[in-house]
Amino acid sequence: MWLNQLKVAVVQKDLELLARLLDDIPAFEDAKEIEQAQFLIKEATLLVQKLKDDTAASMVQMKKNIDFLNSTKVDKTSKFDITS
Repeated sequence: MWLNQLKVAVVQKDLELLARLLDDIPAFEDAKEIEQAQFLIKEATLLVQKLKDDTAASMVQMKKNIDFLNSTKVDKTSKFDITS
């Protein structure tokens, strides 16, 4: 049951379900189940790392976009004052 839920969480990229399942890992007795659990946990780790990298790339791109938009903004307080 736990392995099936973990499979679904990995396939659906459901981070909440992954967190809940990984907080409560059952004790496995069968070597095949242990191997499957190791593989799925590794896949979950890769998924989380990829999502983290994607988020970081998006944040960098948003920062560049904001900087570009701010560089094109006209400064309203600029005045030419020749009364010296």
